[in-house]
Amino acid sequence: MNTAELHPMATGHIPSYVTQADGSDFLFTFMVVFTIVVIVLIGVAYFTLHSIPEKIAHESNHPQFQLVGILALLALFTHNGLFWVAAILVAGFQFPDFAAPLRAIADSIRSLAPENTQPPVAEEPSEINPETVQAAPQEQ
Repeated sequence: MNTAELHPMATGHIPSYVTQADGSDFLFTFMVVFTIVVIVLIGVAYFTLHSIPEKIAHESNHPQFQLVGILALLALFTHNGLFWVAAILVAGFQFPDFAAPLRAIADSIRSLAPENTQPPVAEEPSEINPETVQAAPQEQ
């Protein structure tokens, strides 16, 4: 361009963020891509945060793994932090097994019982005695 065609107040340099004459907008394109990437990263971070209790319970082979998973899903779908805190607490602590000692006591007592105190097993008749079976009345 000749200097005669430019307006006297126009600058010689136009910044890159100004829309060009062909209609392409570099700043708008960059911001769209940046926004989509940030939204995806926030979603990944959110789901990773909500899966922490399940990962803890899975690594320790927790007996209440399904309960931890249900609490984590409730926290995810209801956006209630109390369920997530409960899932972390359940995953972090092993509850004592009260049933195992009771089972051991019951097995020990059962082993002390004499063998002949078993309840009698009902025997099935091997043959049907025709004398004991009454004949059905015949129709006339």
